[in-house]
Amino acid sequence: MTQGNDLTSSGRFLEVDDLHVSFSTEDGIVQAVDGITFGVERGKTLAIVGESGSGKSVTSLAIMGLFDKRRTTVSGRVMFEGDDLLKLDADDVRKLRGSRMAMIYQDPLSSLHPFYTIAKQLVEAVRVHQKVSKAEARDQCIAMLHKVGIPSPEKRIDSYPHELSGGMRQRVMIAMALINSPDLLIADEPTTALDVTVQAQILDLLRSLQQEFNTAIIMITHDLGVVADVADDVAVMYGGRVVEYGDVNSIFRRPEMPYTLGLLASVPRMDRVRTSRLDPIPGAPPSALKLPKGCVFAPRCSYKSQVPGDVCATDRPELLPAPSGQLVRCHLPGPTRVEISRVKLGELAGDSTAGGAA
Repeated sequence: MTQGNDLTSSGRFLEVDDLHVSFSTEDGIVQAVDGITFGVERGKTLAIVGESGSGKSVTSLAIMGLFDKRRTTVSGRVMFEGDDLLKLDADDVRKLRGSRMAMIYQDPLSSLHPFYTIAKQLVEAVRVHQKVSKAEARDQCIAMLHKVGIPSPEKRIDSYPHELSGGMRQRVMIAMALINSPDLLIADEPTTALDVTVQAQILDLLRSLQQEFNTAIIMITHDLGVVADVADDVAVMYGGRVVEYGDVNSIFRRPEMPYTLGLLASVPRMDRVRTSRLDPIPGAPPSALKLPKGCVFAPRCSYKSQVPGDVCATDRPELLPAPSGQLVRCHLPGPTRVEISRVKLGELAGDSTAGGAA
């Protein structure tokens, strides 16, 4: 982690503190985000990783203020350079959105309006936040399309979204997000529907633009390969909670939460010869309508028998510092977690002695 074990260290550009998000439905209250805390600095990338339904995208929408307050209850703090976004008026948040903070959505085809050309949509994004003429805005848009790698942008700008490939549409979404040079960029699964070549190009593009604009990036993904490639810090989410948090090297080389180990064991490795099949996490994520009372991962955890009593089923573990540097939400004793991690990573590395977890 960038600044020790304090997830909301002063000086961080964005600080999320004890964020809760719940929805009222016909079936009851959905607790989508259950008290998460993290921070991100200018020029750095925080990856939020976890299975579908873990609360990743809900977290991003809460930060951006994109929920209907009539049906959604949001509490906690989202400090953006000293201002709590959750306490600002809707109009003030709207002014920030698209100018100082922006979001790249998972599906560009559904995010871009099918009836309007790229020019109309990009020019509008500029003129909402800048006092410039249509011609000046169009010139800015063409320059940004060129910057994100769109060939012949002066021609492509008059295309409709369906006339572009998936990779092109994603580049347009990135251009729209960056057109006003935001300080914070949230990328929600920006490479999910793209082939690996285009995915690599998009990630390289985000990295270079981050360096140019010193942007703080929150990358939301379930792809650990993307995490390893772009992240500085990683927040692992499960059941609406952060269950492990640390710098990217700690998470990949010294993970201690059984869920994080399960994610790593579920990913094929191309750089090592596997001697056994992949080891998927048993069961399914919990329903946000009825989260387990104790550890949210306990029903799927293979190591809960090593915790005395029935604590995993009854008591919610705190997110506490581990000797290796990251924060872990787990009832297992620290030495036990370290040994489990050593053995499991040794198995993943194809080491029959299980002694090589770096």
